[in-house]
Amino acid sequence: MSKAEHPLHALAEFLPANSFAQVAEYLNKYKVHLTVTRERRSVLGDYRNAVHGKNHRITVNGNLNNFAFLITLVHELAHLLAFEQYGNRILAHGREWKQIYSHLLHDFVGRKIFPDDIEYALFQSMQNPAASSCAEEGLTRILRKYDDPKKNICLLEELPTGTFFRTHDGKIFQKGERLRKRFRCKEKNTGAIYLFSPVYDVKQVV
Repeated sequence: MSKAEHPLHALAEFLPANSFAQVAEYLNKYKVHLTVTRERRSVLGDYRNAVHGKNHRITVNGNLNNFAFLITLVHELAHLLAFEQYGNRILAHGREWKQIYSHLLHDFVGRKIFPDDIEYALFQSMQNPAASSCAEEGLTRILRKYDDPKKNICLLEELPTGTFFRTHDGKIFQKGERLRKRFRCKEKNTGAIYLFSPVYDVKQVV
């Protein structure tokens, strides 16, 4: 996977206005080695703790809009602070991490960094953060409004039942009924059944 190392002055282009100084303070204080990567479908960001004299390492997908980039970075910083305080003695997204993440978010909300709709969603998130921002469907829908338009790309929940759609890996599925939090979809070529999040990005097959 291609990666690019970004000195702090270049980081500003990935962040919302009025947030760079605060982010830089955290990165400098904890000696974070930050890497901006290409899009990864399975993860938005990643944290690796400092070992063998190396710095803490955080990666964040560079294709995210500025608000999603900052939220993902804060998510990973919370892992760093949790490791600093508890080491490996806690669950990755357990109670301790949730408390630290909520505290970090408090440092950024209410400062005119986020639009009102994102800020409201973050206040809701701080009550019980999910393991990933993309796991919080309401927040995902709102953040998506600030993405650059993608031709013919929509959320799965926006398609009528029975519609065929293509995923990022080229596979074609038919949308089925909703089962609690997921849609039951059948792969066209194999007939295999998969469960998809309502906010999964897909391309309608016409």
